[in-house]
Amino acid sequence: MKKRSLKMIATVGTLLTLALAGCGNSDTATNDGEASAQSKENKTLTVYSAGPDGLAANVQQAFEEKTGMKVEMFQGTTGKILSRLEAEKTNPVADVVVLASVASMDGMKEANQLQSYKDAENAGKINSDWSDAEGYYYGYSASALGIAYNTKNAKSAPSEWSDLAKAEWKDKINIPDPSLSGSAVDFIYGYTEAEKTGWDIVQSWKTNGLQVNGANKEALDSVITGDKDATISGVDYMAYKAKADGEPVEIVYPKSGTVVSPRAVGIMKDAKNVDGAQAYVNFLLSDEGQKLVTDAYLLPGNKEIPVKDRAALDEIPQLTVNWKGAETKQIDILTKFNEIFQ
Repeated sequence: MKKRSLKMIATVGTLLTLALAGCGNSDTATNDGEASAQSKENKTLTVYSAGPDGLAANVQQAFEEKTGMKVEMFQGTTGKILSRLEAEKTNPVADVVVLASVASMDGMKEANQLQSYKDAENAGKINSDWSDAEGYYYGYSASALGIAYNTKNAKSAPSEWSDLAKAEWKDKINIPDPSLSGSAVDFIYGYTEAEKTGWDIVQSWKTNGLQVNGANKEALDSVITGDKDATISGVDYMAYKAKADGEPVEIVYPKSGTVVSPRAVGIMKDAKNVDGAQAYVNFLLSDEGQKLVTDAYLLPGNKEIPVKDRAALDEIPQLTVNWKGAETKQIDILTKFNEIFQ
């Protein structure tokens, strides 16, 4: 997730220049060309989004229909988006960025990569614990990270994180790779920060055969197919969707508490279409946008919007996590995790 040292890739937009040698109206032609390019630019919005794929596509379609604006969408994991932004930093492309980790979004704010939009519509309805007080980003949705398990293979549902260190789960558990999954590194950070014995529990999972298993989808797919019986830091909206599709999977939230991982939207400091970017943020925070969030089995940023076929936020035991400055600390968390599982 934090691989920000990739080789620089220059993405340079092609500028159309009308050269009318010897013609007195060359300045007028150039100005008209610039105005045309600016008009086209303002009708196009570039969004980098860390999914989910279905939600991103539905938001794009609804936004385009509502505004008449064309959205150019790049979808990828939080890590891939951060790497792309790093590669493009001398020639920025994105107007809006949507990340699956509020810690990474806070890091972008601290790196002076975002601009404030404090007057966003419905900002007052959005969970303030997931959002920036100065309006640099808004936690428009969240997922809770639990234990997703195969209902056919598991003899009984786990009720605590420590249960997965028991013999019945030996060599049958996995976790998404936190270097590939923003939510997984959020989980390891939040769990070990909030629980004094957090690292001891992580070590007990390792002793019990915990496998580090790709990104979120790969880890959950391994449970769905029965290759593994349970995944730690399972992303709940993915489990709920799989269950709705008829897969033998269920998710539980340990009674001692878990990490709720907010997903945030922000406007790039160098956004070319600021008006469009603000309109996109407004749409995500609107009731219409928030209902699309719940259709994807995510927790909405606006608690007034009812959830769909899943646990509501107040039904989930939560660990208290401070996301401010978390990105820097997460580098140390990743280092320690990798030392255990190398």
